[in-house]
Formats: sequence, structure tokens, C-alpha cells
Amino acid sequence: MNNKRFVILASIAALGLSGCAGYREKRGFILDEQLSQAVQVGTDNKTSVERTLGRPTFTGQFNDNEWYYVSRSTSTFAFRTPRVIDQTVLRIRFDPAGNVTAVERTGKDKIASIDPYGRTTPTLGRRKSFFEEFFGNIGTVGSGGLPGGGGQ
Repeated sequence: MNNKRFVILASIAALGLSGCAGYREKRGFILDEQLSQAVQVGTDNKTSVERTLGRPTFTGQFNDNEWYYVSRSTSTFAFRTPRVIDQTVLRIRFDPAGNVTAVERTGKDKIASIDPYGRTTPTLGRRKSFFEEFFGNIGTVGSGGLPGGGGQ
């Protein structure tokens, strides 16, 4: 009888722990070292870079002449926040004519760790209570002279 009870408890424990398995995940661009080394300043242009590496992960927000290829490997266990194992960002800059002017590579050392400030965002001005926030707009909708109102 003890063996049967032990087997049942061991099975329940094994099922419970199976949900806590860790896993690795690779996201973004799959970086091929030889192909990324083949992009040369002064030789390549946007068309040749796209043929060699493919479309970029994203382009610069303020400058279309910057292309970024981002590759990231993470590891996580159960329900914890994923931990970055490796990251590579390949940044290729072009001149206005579309020729490569710079190829830069950065790693996970450039990842910024941002800690939130408490549970609320500090603001300037008067602090309102829950009821002031909830009932504060009663009577202002549709009144004249206020933004969004039905005034002249």
C-alpha cells in the first residue's frame, strides 16, 4: 500500500513540476556572421545590403538612411521575466545617395535597465480624491465656453 501511495505522490509532483520547465527563445533577425561581415563601407548600397541581409528589422525613426538588424536570445524559467542571454544590433548607415557609410555592431551591454518610480506617475498640480476624479466632470459636458462644449 505504501508503494502505491508513493507512486501517486511522485506522479502528482512530476505533473506539478513539469509546468515549471525553462526554455530558450531566439527573436528577431538571425544573424549570419559571414553575411554581416560582407557588407562593406563605400562598396555596398541599399539594394546590395537588402539582397545580402534581407529587409531590416526596423529603420531609423527620424532618418530612413539608418537600418537596424536586431537579434536577441532569451532564457526564462516558469513564469519569471525572460533574461537576455545574448543580443546583437547591427546598424548600417547610408548617405543620401544610398551608399553604405558605416556598419556598427553592439551587444547586450547597451541594454538599459529602467526602474519605474513607484506605482504612480508623479504629476504637478492638485491631488484629487477618487470621488473628485470620478464625479468631477458632471455638468461640464455640453456647457458653453468649455472645450468640447456646445457653446458659441
